[in-house]
Amino acid sequence: MEYTHQPVLLNECIQGLAIRPEGVYVDGTLGRAGHSREIAKRLTTGRLLCIDRDQAAIDAAEERLAPWRDRVTLIHSNFDRLGDILREEGIAGVDGMLFDLGVSSPQLDDPSRGFSYMQDAPLDMRMDASAPLTAREVVNGWSYEELRRILFDYGEERYAPAIAKAICRHREERPVETTLELVEVIKSAMPSAALREKQHPAKRSFQAIRIAVNGELDALEPMLEAGADALNPGGRLAVITFHSLEDRIVKRTLQRLVAGCTCPREFPVCVCGRKPKLKLVNRKPIVSTPKELEENPRARSAKLRIAERCGFDLI
Repeated sequence: MEYTHQPVLLNECIQGLAIRPEGVYVDGTLGRAGHSREIAKRLTTGRLLCIDRDQAAIDAAEERLAPWRDRVTLIHSNFDRLGDILREEGIAGVDGMLFDLGVSSPQLDDPSRGFSYMQDAPLDMRMDASAPLTAREVVNGWSYEELRRILFDYGEERYAPAIAKAICRHREERPVETTLELVEVIKSAMPSAALREKQHPAKRSFQAIRIAVNGELDALEPMLEAGADALNPGGRLAVITFHSLEDRIVKRTLQRLVAGCTCPREFPVCVCGRKPKLKLVNRKPIVSTPKELEENPRARSAKLRIAERCGFDLI
């Protein structure tokens, strides 16, 4: 199949990373390799590490990145191991990192992966198919309180208590086995007015369960801290988020890394000695242009934040 995938905020990411031909870069969420292709083709003596927890993404990248394979290293792992990966690869400093968070288009488009609420499939939702926890186990094995918590916290679902109760009632008779079966259980717990809303009634619940299965939010802050530590002076960190939960964590962590000092405001002088590690390249998140949204509706909620590593003499 001809390669036609258009990655989200591609031009903005490439410009934000300020790629140097001899530099070392990391794409921490390889996906369809759209961003990686554009980074790799700009390198000469440089190196690009491509990380993804989905083995299918690694396998597909062998072909998609074939013209630049001499400067690309493919790594099947999770970006929460960023520090370990860099040490294992013998890399002391990086000139740019990109993290395109959330579920990738291939995972959404493959019905067998169980991410979509529009097509029937076994309840799975694992980004890493070798991971032990599946959506089936979460839906059928977790307590009412845990289900209610993740639906509310991860999905921001206002009907979380009712949906959690409906799931528990259903599984008393038989397990929930498929995605569309789960959709019907979710819809049965929601008032008719909610079912008429523009957004699909199962969207928030599926997001919540997916986040719980993959531990997506837990890895963000450690990844950002490890990324900041690994950047060379002037190196750039670019992060694309797709929902408010991710974006709040990214925004808060970057603000802390930019602020440095943690002393109370009433202290006349700093006593903690902490210096800023990063400075923000863009104060407000970069969003997609109308042209990109017309071509790729999935980019609608995307937000890009970019930060730059301060000089080591400031630390």
